[in-house]
Amino acid sequence: MAQRAAAPRTSSRGAPSLLRPIPARPRAALAGLGAAAVLLCVVLGPEPSEAEPFPFRDPTLPWHRRLEDLLGRLSPAEMVLQVARGGALGNGPAPPIPRLGIAPYNWNTECLRGDAEAPGWATAFPQALGLAAAFSPELVYRVANATATEVRAKHNHFAATGRYDDHTGLSCFSPVLNIMRHPLWGRNQETYGEDPFLSGELAASFVQGLQGRHPRYIKASAGCKHFSVHGGPENIPVSRLSFDAKVLERDWRTTFLPQFQACVRAGSYSFMCSYNRINGVPACANKKLLTDILRGEWGFEGYVVSDEGAVELIMLGHHYTRSFLETAVASVNAGCNLELSYGMRNNVFMHIPQALAAGNITLETLRARVRPLFYTRLRLGEFDPPAMNPYSSLDLSVVQSPEHRNLSLEAALKSFVLLKNQRGTLPLRARDLPGKRLAVVGPFADNPRVLFGDYAPVPEPRHVYTPRRGLQMLPANVSFAAGCQQPRCQRYSRAEVEEAVRGADVVLVCLGTGIDVETEAKDRRDLELPGHQLELLQDAVRAAAGRPLILLLFNAGPLNVSWAQGHDGVGAILACFFPAQATGLAIAKVLLGEQGANPAGRLPATWPAGMHQVPPMENYTMEGRTYRYYGREAPLYPFGYGLSYTTFQYRDLVLSPPVLPVCANLSVSVVLENTGQRDGEEVVQLYLRWEQPSVPVPRWQLVAFRRVAVPAGRVTKLSFEVLAAQRAVWTRHWQLEPGTFTLFAGGQQPGQRTRAPSEVLSARFSASGAARPLSEC
Repeated sequence: MAQRAAAPRTSSRGAPSLLRPIPARPRAALAGLGAAAVLLCVVLGPEPSEAEPFPFRDPTLPWHRRLEDLLGRLSPAEMVLQVARGGALGNGPAPPIPRLGIAPYNWNTECLRGDAEAPGWATAFPQALGLAAAFSPELVYRVANATATEVRAKHNHFAATGRYDDHTGLSCFSPVLNIMRHPLWGRNQETYGEDPFLSGELAASFVQGLQGRHPRYIKASAGCKHFSVHGGPENIPVSRLSFDAKVLERDWRTTFLPQFQACVRAGSYSFMCSYNRINGVPACANKKLLTDILRGEWGFEGYVVSDEGAVELIMLGHHYTRSFLETAVASVNAGCNLELSYGMRNNVFMHIPQALAAGNITLETLRARVRPLFYTRLRLGEFDPPAMNPYSSLDLSVVQSPEHRNLSLEAALKSFVLLKNQRGTLPLRARDLPGKRLAVVGPFADNPRVLFGDYAPVPEPRHVYTPRRGLQMLPANVSFAAGCQQPRCQRYSRAEVEEAVRGADVVLVCLGTGIDVETEAKDRRDLELPGHQLELLQDAVRAAAGRPLILLLFNAGPLNVSWAQGHDGVGAILACFFPAQATGLAIAKVLLGEQGANPAGRLPATWPAGMHQVPPMENYTMEGRTYRYYGREAPLYPFGYGLSYTTFQYRDLVLSPPVLPVCANLSVSVVLENTGQRDGEEVVQLYLRWEQPSVPVPRWQLVAFRRVAVPAGRVTKLSFEVLAAQRAVWTRHWQLEPGTFTLFAGGQQPGQRTRAPSEVLSARFSASGAARPLSEC
């Protein structure tokens, strides 16, 4: 999405009315609304007369029969309106068809980690990059499923009251599967990090969680974005709205596409084509991307929606076409189903009738573009009796439920990455806290607004815990100073910070970025802490005078914290990302190492050691980018890195068989022991290295991972399967080659300078036989 609406209007009590259209970014509650409204009046559009029970409304018929009946009843003019009204301000909703009893429908819904931008409150889960740091597909599944529950419950209310404005529908523009290929990109926070395999595994879990496990109905429909080769720039050095991503076919296939294919395999109902060009062709008019690869190679049968304004920008930004008519022809024929416009009524797809008349778009093609839109609505249950669909009974009582709030806390706890823990600074001992003084300082210490990141749901303020509020729940005296009021930290009060820190027994410094510094349409220029933040940290270290000081970081893109990493005055560093509503509660638990709060997150992206390790944003080669192709110089923190309050030991790595046919899978087992004094979780990571590839490949590639709980002193044996497809290399197609391979197993990458204390095991195996296309295995 490309633009933001103004703040909502409020009633006399300060809460926005759900009975009026409300722009994006709600700031108040779904107040005073009961379950009865949903149960009594779920309105799915005007009912057809009993004299003409349309077959598409007959739930006993097969889906394809119902779909063919519905499509056969639509006029060309009606079909044009359905594909031209993707939502966003005046561009939506898709209009009703009263003669068929079909209600309006708004396709424009954001569900990245909660019901974002919809009117009313919603549970806010940690930002996507933090969820990725948990390395837990199971957690992502549960977050997505809880999100869908709230989206569906609120949609039921909206439909019952005749509301079809933006963000009231069930079709989500989530998850974001772009690779975090550049540390300064403004939208890194929305991604699952830099690795295609990790992103693909989490994408599959998100899609399945959001859509649910019902055999007939989906709870909400997923939409994987931004397709494809989209990972910056936003605005530095050029605009995303006219950018041409020049990418090698090998990089496209091995880095920018695999996680999207995983999304297709998981059953996603939609994709969103991106703003950029790919090798000169805009993504939303790119037949190779939308038809040849997505549908031809991968078998996708869903719909493609444009990013907001991306179809207009084919002409206005990229100058690829000369008119809206020509643009409609290019994008529809390339495979775009639905236009999400910049609020325009006479938008590009409204020129489809002219293209039909001229024969530039066939009626068959138009019908094919409409088909998956109505299939999605069928599977959401819109045309079935509500009593058949269990999701139709969800009401507002599930929004911000205790279960969802607890899940938000659990997700925050699992997302934290312990980057430094010198001389056992953490955890603090709870029995030592009474009578002690804690100082919490910095622009992130007590400002709720900066803890959420972009595309965030808005929970009730009483459910939001800043670091200061969370620490105040501990049996200690808490002093506070912001030092600077906003993350940019351009105006700084040294005296305020020193006064709060002086005399404290433990100091917590809360620094980072927030959406003031990195977000959609806003890239960073460098890796440094914004404004006077480093100065604030250094002043706090001096004032602490050797007492324990812990640095809490709230950011997405990597920061240069080399001073803090190397200075003895900073005892511990905890990467928190944007933990959302449960921030303070989670921090308090982690500081004390409570049950389930031993850090086990791992970095989902590399943190460079300085700007000399950061290639140009607009260069799309993968050389020197991400752990898979990093240069010879060590980063500050590597992908997959993270510490724990306990220690682990690996042994007995077994590969079976050690020599396998070229098309066979590899079985792997390894023994893991918790050798420390605390219960903990470990993220076991397997990496594959090609020893004799015929083409360029990553130096090694993550091929399996598992987050596993191991009590203190206990041993567990873990089994994995590495698929033959994970050994495939891209020539002009995916190919399996014979040769020797090395498999690494441990809690991190092999051979890192900054590392956890556990070892990384390795063993070799070989594949025999002739090279074969993957498609023939």
